[in-house]
This record gives sequence, C-alpha cells and structure tokens, in this order.
Amino acid sequence: MALGTISSSFPRSHFNFPLYHPKSRRNSSSNSRTTFLARNSNGARPSSANGYPTTTLTESKPFSGKPEADVIVIGSGIAGLCCAGLLARYEQEVLVLESHDLPGGAAHAFEIKDYKFDSGPSLFSGLQSRGPQANPLAQVLDALGESLPCAKYDSWMVYVPEGEFLSRIGPTEFFKDLEKYAGPDAVREWQKLLDAILPMSVAAMALPPLSIRGDLGVLSTAAARYAPSLLKSFAQMGPQGALGATKLLKPFSEIIDSLELKDPFIRNWVDLLSFLLAGVKSNGILSAEMVYMFAEWYKPGCSLEYPLQGSGAIVNALVRGMQKYGGRISLRSHVEKIVIENGRAIGVKLRSGQFVRAKKAVVSNASMWDTLDLLPKEVIPKSYQNRIKMTPQCESFMHLHLGFDAEGIREDLGIHHIVVNDWARGVDADQNVVLISVPSVLSPDLAPPGKHVLHAYLPGTEPFELWEGMDRRSTEYKQLKAERSEVMWRAVERALGPGFNREKCEVKLVGTPLTHQRFLRRNRGTYGPAIQAGKGTFPGHATPIPQLFCCGDSTFPGIGVPAVAASGAIVANSLVSVSKHSQLLEAIGI
Repeated sequence: MALGTISSSFPRSHFNFPLYHPKSRRNSSSNSRTTFLARNSNGARPSSANGYPTTTLTESKPFSGKPEADVIVIGSGIAGLCCAGLLARYEQEVLVLESHDLPGGAAHAFEIKDYKFDSGPSLFSGLQSRGPQANPLAQVLDALGESLPCAKYDSWMVYVPEGEFLSRIGPTEFFKDLEKYAGPDAVREWQKLLDAILPMSVAAMALPPLSIRGDLGVLSTAAARYAPSLLKSFAQMGPQGALGATKLLKPFSEIIDSLELKDPFIRNWVDLLSFLLAGVKSNGILSAEMVYMFAEWYKPGCSLEYPLQGSGAIVNALVRGMQKYGGRISLRSHVEKIVIENGRAIGVKLRSGQFVRAKKAVVSNASMWDTLDLLPKEVIPKSYQNRIKMTPQCESFMHLHLGFDAEGIREDLGIHHIVVNDWARGVDADQNVVLISVPSVLSPDLAPPGKHVLHAYLPGTEPFELWEGMDRRSTEYKQLKAERSEVMWRAVERALGPGFNREKCEVKLVGTPLTHQRFLRRNRGTYGPAIQAGKGTFPGHATPIPQLFCCGDSTFPGIGVPAVAASGAIVANSLVSVSKHSQLLEAIGI
C-alpha cells in the first residue's frame, strides 16, 4: 500500500538553514538541474584540471538554524538519505549535514552545457516494486510517500571475446544467446543453475529488509512477524531446496561448484554478474545477493528500470520525502570532527568551528576509513582501529563523461553496454571491463535536443597506487589520464559505431581515482570494502562508541544501491521503538 495519499502532519522547519529544495535549484525548465562539486580538504576550490565543474559558492560557513537535532546524519548518500527520511517519518528531529553543494554522494548528478550526467549508478531494477519482496530503496520511498517515474527496458549490449550480442533478461531469452555464442553445454548448465537457485529465492526474499533492526527488537519486527512466511517458503521448497537455502550466507561459488558447472562461459558470466553487483567475483559474493538478483532478472515479466531525469531523481525523491516529514538537510556544512563527551557521541564540529548537538545519536554515512578520521584518536579502541585499517579495499574508478551529437548514431542504440576484453585476465583485472551508459536513449531531457549524454567507467578496477601523490596539474598526470582512459574511448567507439567521432564531442571529461577521492570524499577513491563472503563479514551498524552509528557500503549488507538503502533503513529502525517500527511496517503493507 503506497503512502502517496497520506499528507504530512509535520511542518517543514522554519529555521533559516541553507536547506536544499529540489525545485528551488532548478532553471526555468522543470527538467534541468545543476550540481556543483565541493572543495578540497584544505578548503581551496577544486581545480578544473579534469574538466569537472567547480563550485561557485562561498566557503563553508555557519548556518543560522537550530544547531541541534535528535539525530545528525553525516553525508547525504543514498544510505544517509534513507536513514534520515525514515527517522523523519518516525517523528524524529533529523538533520543531514552535507559537505557538497548538492546531496546524493556517489549518486549525485551534475550539469555542463545543458548535458545532465549521472556520476555513479545507472543500472536499476525494482524501483517501482512494492510489498515485502520489493527493492529496499523502493520500500523506503513507499514509506516516504514518494513515487519515482521510470522508463522500463529489458536488455543491454554485451561485447565479449566470443562475440557481441543483445543480452535480454527474463526466463528464456538468454538461452538463445548461449546457444549461439557458447554452445549446448552452456545452455544445459545455465538451466541447471536456474533450476537450483530460483527456488532458493523464495527464502532469500521472504524477510523484507525494512523489517530488520540492530537490536533484540528484531525478534518481533522480523523473526516473529515473518516466521510463518519463512516456514511456508521452506515447505514449498521441499527437503532438497531447503538444504540448498542453507548456502545463502556462503559464497556463491560454492553453489556453482556443488552443481559441477564447468562451462567457461557460464563461470565467466556469473563472475561478471557478481562483480557488477558487489565488486567481487562469485567466490566473494554472498549467495543470497546473487539469488535475489537472479529472481529479479530471470523471472517472467521482469524488467530493468531507469529513473526519468537520471539518478538525481532518486536523490530528489528521498530529500522531498524527508522534508515532507520535517527533516532538514544543510549543504556546504563540512563535518570536521565527531564530538565525544564522556565516551559518547554528542554531536559534530563543522569546519566553520560551529558545534551542532545530537541529542540521541550521530550516524555517519562516510566510509569506515573516513569515519575513523573524524574521531579523536584517544577514544577509539585499538582493536576497532586495527580492524578498519586492515579491511581490504576495492580499487578505484576511471570515468569518461561525454556529450555529443546524435547524428550518425544508430537509432536503435540501447542504454547499457558492457565490454569485456579478456576473460582470462578476470573481470576484476584493471583495464579489462568497461561499462557504458547512454541514459538519454530513455530519458531524452538529459541532453539538448538531438544530442546524447554518455557515462563510461572502469568499475572499481583502477589501482589508486598509480595515481597516488601526483600533481593534478602536471604533464605527467595529463599523460597518464590519456593513457588510462584510452580503453574507455575504444569501448565507446565499439559500442556507438563509425558514426561516433571523439573529436566532435561537445563535452569530454575524464575522471581518475584522484577525482573520485576528491569529489566524493572517498578514502583512496575506493569503491568500498573488498570483503569476501566466507572470509569476512561486513561490519554491523553500531560502533564501540555509544550513540555513534554507521550506514552505507562499509556496513551490512554491503555494496550496491539496494544494500546501502537497506543499511540506512536498519539504522533508522534501530533508533526508534519496536512499536513505531511495527506501525511503519503495517502502514506500508509489509
């Protein structure tokens, strides 16, 4: 049941914060939006050496609003906004402090010459789903009474050593591609895999992420509430299926191995899907994540979705929903330190020197490494410091953002293209896999009339060490950018065909790990923790410091939009009573 017909009983804040309102930042066109990027850690404006837009706003300064809230959320990534939105829905006074000029974190959007670019995720599914088995982000939007118009599609282009083909999701279409490019053995093994794991999806999807909380109250909101459906799921699966479901918390490669799947294409394809989903191959991803994805992508009537107006529309919807229930967000409010008093987190100190008090909790949406840097060293248990410092990191990104004329480009161009240059090197090898998104295919308003907007990137495979310590204005840096971006240019030329000419692009932006580190404030520009299933677990959301919590891709359930949305929701649920939590579940029909 959607909440779109329920009006908010909580007025918007009357305090004079530099609040963000999605509509107020727009130009005369209702579809346009501008994103500015924030300053370096030393307070200087970021260089335009990469071509990315620099902020034109003034230095971070104190705000004149009420300098306290029940809960302060540091950072406005998807996890932080989901957490803040639900807390506002729970009638908590919440304040999001964002260092940048617009919210969104890795999901923010920016505009140059009327081209509107996604900076991060562009492959979505389940955004319009509702009910117990819905995408966690969709469940949060439902709770906030927000809808998200989307364009639907069912395929992407794949360029692999065996050839190139249009890969369609759904229960039958992929078999045709397998028959042509991999042979009958691959078809048999793919069917064997689907037969084994799709029944497991009943168990994997039986527990709604929004029902989970980080305390013993979970016994009421999740275990007791959904025990009948879980038991029914296991009964439907039968003994063999129930036995397979016990592997949901183990690496997906164990399922692959137990089925004795040996076809090279199948194993490579599964590794690719795993890597796209969580930044690790099948030997590192939880089976539950993969089973959930298979259930979404290979069931009858399934589709992928792209939000009209891009990933920025997701951010705008979350901000609207939060503000609807009285939540506040303050931009250009850079948190310098988390303030600890008598061993407890009691607020934050801004770069401006201002102290903002948190009456109940501080929630950090920064990475585990960046959160550690916000804490006084003397209050952090040595074991906690060591665990974070020893947590392996995924590599960083290379980005290519292009704006160009659509003339000469084929009219049936799809939104997504995946290029794998060499299976033997592994999908996690540097310079090997390139992802390309042309969202103006589905959302033409993202580009001027007759134009296209494109984002290509190396997905968490670019070594930070190659770039560490380089001067971004140096000739050496520019040369390395040209060298390391060439693989993306070649992939774009392959995907777009002979009608594309890189020299005629109206916008050409190359982002490096240093760009990623600077604009997204990510330690070493990392994609997130490289925690492999079976060898480690993502940390929970509580910390050794009372009243300090974390959400985002450094916490359970991990990397990816659904995962970080769930992490934000879990923290919000944990900060309110079981009765309030249960009332929300009832209100949205899960």
